Amino acid sequence: MTRINVDQLSYRPGATELFSKLSLTLDGPGLVALVGPNGAGKSSLLRLLAGLATPDAGDVRLEGRSLASMEDAARARTLAYLPPDGRASWPLTVHRLVALGRIPHLKPLRKLGADDDSAINAALARTATGHLADRRFDTLSSGEKARVLLARALSVGAGTLLLDEPMAALDVRHQLAVMGILAAEARSGTLVVVSLHALDLAARHADRVIVLDAGRVVADGTPERALEPSVLAGTFGVEAPDGLTRGGLRLPS
Repeated sequence: MTRINVDQLSYRPGATELFSKLSLTLDGPGLVALVGPNGAGKSSLLRLLAGLATPDAGDVRLEGRSLASMEDAARARTLAYLPPDGRASWPLTVHRLVALGRIPHLKPLRKLGADDDSAINAALARTATGHLADRRFDTLSSGEKARVLLARALSVGAGTLLLDEPMAALDVRHQLAVMGILAAEARSGTLVVVSLHALDLAARHADRVIVLDAGRVVADGTPERALEPSVLAGTFGVEAPDGLTRGGLRLPS
């Protein structure tokens, strides 16, 4: 079981402190949704969890080991991070792009081996993108690009997936497809931490929801508890009188 501990973390990305002595534990497997209004700290927290940003105080530990003490390659093999970069237009084939996820496993001057090919093909299969393997990434639709970028992250074979708004700009059908893939990864034993703006998707698919607001955790628990009416009203300024999965959201009357 994967465990990430955030211990008394403080972080000031600009003139204003975002996190102050933030502490939480993420246990896997499972699908954890980070939600909150714009500026709540979702993206910054994911970067800190991935070791791509350095806290001003406190620590992030993976299985008891500080991320700061880990070599970049070792961290990249353990934590697969997908930034909000769906607009990328690289002129690479899908297969070559997904193969980039294997870089942390390669020794200097070594080519891809059988294990790498197996991981790449498995990632393409799990995201239903195998038929796109020879297509150029920059010719794909937005939904196809989202699944291919997810395949690149899956090809790492990491025990933890950290994804920042992987469904931005996707239509409902493709949002559901991506969430289905993430839920399947969680069921297979992976800790999946994903930031979302779509509260209904978090309510339907997440095992745990963490609600952030201005760098503070205002709710943390099952979707039913974390997205209860008082949290929706106080944090998002919306109501869901018939529930998120039935009637959806509306502005207060």
